[in-house]
Amino acid sequence: MSGGLVDAYDLVVFDLDGVVYLIDRPIPGAAEAVERLRDGGVAVAYATNNASRRAADVAALLTGMGVPAKPDEVLTSAGAAAALLAQRLAPGSPVLVVGAEALRAEVRDAGLTVVETFEDKPAAVVQGYGPDVGWKVLAEAALAVRAGATWVATNTDRTLPSPRGPLPGNGSLVAVLRTALDRDPDIVVGKPEPALFTTAATLSGAEHPLTVGDRLDTDIEGANNAGTDSLLVLTGVSGPADLLAAEPERRPTYVAADLAGLFVPAEEVRIPGADTTSLGGWKVTVAGSTVTLDGAGSAVDALRLLCPHTWAGASPEAGSDEAREVLAAWG
Repeated sequence: MSGGLVDAYDLVVFDLDGVVYLIDRPIPGAAEAVERLRDGGVAVAYATNNASRRAADVAALLTGMGVPAKPDEVLTSAGAAAALLAQRLAPGSPVLVVGAEALRAEVRDAGLTVVETFEDKPAAVVQGYGPDVGWKVLAEAALAVRAGATWVATNTDRTLPSPRGPLPGNGSLVAVLRTALDRDPDIVVGKPEPALFTTAATLSGAEHPLTVGDRLDTDIEGANNAGTDSLLVLTGVSGPADLLAAEPERRPTYVAADLAGLFVPAEEVRIPGADTTSLGGWKVTVAGSTVTLDGAGSAVDALRLLCPHTWAGASPEAGSDEAREVLAAWG
C-alpha cells in the first residue's frame, strides 16, 4: 500500500450500510479493500448506526459476504445505547424497547428488564430501527415519555440505503414521536455523536484513525466531532449535490467514488483549497457568485475542484459539454 492514502493512518473505521454493503449485498470491491488493509497491517473497525443487529450478527453477516470481521471489531448503536442505560439506571430497571430483537437482547444483556407497555412503568424508552416497528409500540413509548421516562434514540438517520433507493430509517420513526411529543430525544447515542468513533480508537489503541462513510450528516459529521479525518465514498446516501452544499461540520477530508480511494495517493482524493483552479483536466473560473467548470476528466475530480468554491458560496455552471454532462448527472 506504499504511497496510498491509508498509509498515514493506523485504523480505518468503516460505516456499513452504503459503504461495505447495501442491506444484504456487498458493494463491489469492499471485501478486497478490507483484505488489503489487513494484509498491510492496518487495523479495521466497523461502526454502524443500524440497531437491528448485534455485533456478532454483523460480524457473521460480513464474513458471509467475504468481508472478514470479528465481533470485537464491530460497534453498534444498539450496544452503545444499552451500555449507556446500564450506566444511568439501577440493575433490573424496566426499559421499553422500540426496535428489533437485537436491541432487546442488548438491553437484557446490560442487566435491565425489557417491558412492553406504559403500564409497566418504564424508567426509559430506547428507540432503534426495526422493520416491524408500528403504531402500537410507538403509542406506548409516547405515553411513557410523557410520564417521565428518559427517551434514548440509538440514532436519527432519516433513511437507510438500499439497492432500490433510500428507505425510511430510525430518524423517520423518531420523527413520529418527536411530532407527537413536541420534543427531541433526551439522548442520541449513534453518529453524528462521537462515541462510536472514539470507542473504536480506544479499543484498538489507534492514534490516527480514518473514518470512511457514505453519509455527510452521520459519518462525516461524526468524524469531525471526534476529531478524525474522513473519506466520503459515493456508494450510498450522500451524493455530489449534497457534498457541494455541505455545511462546515459535514465536510470530509477526502472524497472518492468507492473504497479504491483508500489506496491512491492522498492528493488524488483530498478536497483542495479555494486557491486551486485546475485539477485532473478540469479548470474553474470564479466570477462574482458563479464558478464555471470547464474542461474534461473524471467526475470525482470535478467534484473535488468545485467543493471549495461552492462552499464559499459560488453557484456552479458549465463551460464545456463535458462539464454540462457532469453537472446534469449530479442533478
